[in-house]
Amino acid sequence: MAYPRYRLHSALDRDRLAEEFGKNRRLHIPNFLEPEGAERLLAALVASDAWRLIVNQGTKVTEFDRTMQAAMPPEQRAAIIAGVFAGAKQGFQYWYETIKAPHTNAARLADPTPLNAFACFLSSIEVIDFLRSVTGAEDITFADAQATAYGPRHFLTAHDDLSEKQKRRVAYVFNLSKGWRVDWGGLLAFHDGGAKVIEAMIPSFNALNLFAVPQSHSVTFVAPFAPRRRYSVTGWLRAGTPP
Repeated sequence: MAYPRYRLHSALDRDRLAEEFGKNRRLHIPNFLEPEGAERLLAALVASDAWRLIVNQGTKVTEFDRTMQAAMPPEQRAAIIAGVFAGAKQGFQYWYETIKAPHTNAARLADPTPLNAFACFLSSIEVIDFLRSVTGAEDITFADAQATAYGPRHFLTAHDDLSEKQKRRVAYVFNLSKGWRVDWGGLLAFHDGGAKVIEAMIPSFNALNLFAVPQSHSVTFVAPFAPRRRYSVTGWLRAGTPP
């Protein structure tokens, strides 16, 4: 099977984007890729059976593949959901589906799925150079990546992504949701540390969101009436020796 070759959109203006990023240390870039790459990546994610439901209980993280989810008794599912909502009342909580790309390019190339190919593309010299120019983070050397799918009632509560050990410089969200409406939820929301949301970004198809780490943010609750899942590829642009 031939996998897509991803290309940055020819109309990207890195000087203008760098100016915009500098204002608030975050940025929404529409039309990040030439469109055929985004289309094929979305199609591959929608068709994939590799999705795993991921949920935390404090620092403990549990994952359930599709087979495990299908075999789960209703009472177990209800207990997990109750625990998720209880945890979200006071602390850091998340609940969504994920497919994780390997951290090393060698492992990505050994399993050349469209997601792994996209992860390699993000860590390529061309794209890292572009992202350094836009963000001003000159020590970025590679990107990690995971696909995420937020269905009805999925969410990610407020956090700031700070991890000195992992040398995260900039977080990114590459959005793959078509025709997404603001009232469906699933917005990337930025907080002022108090009770105010200072900005919220709709997950527009083929748009890349960037924001410097640390910044307090969340993914808002996806409404039960949302007709489809919110797809994206997310991760961090990191410094240090590439794996």
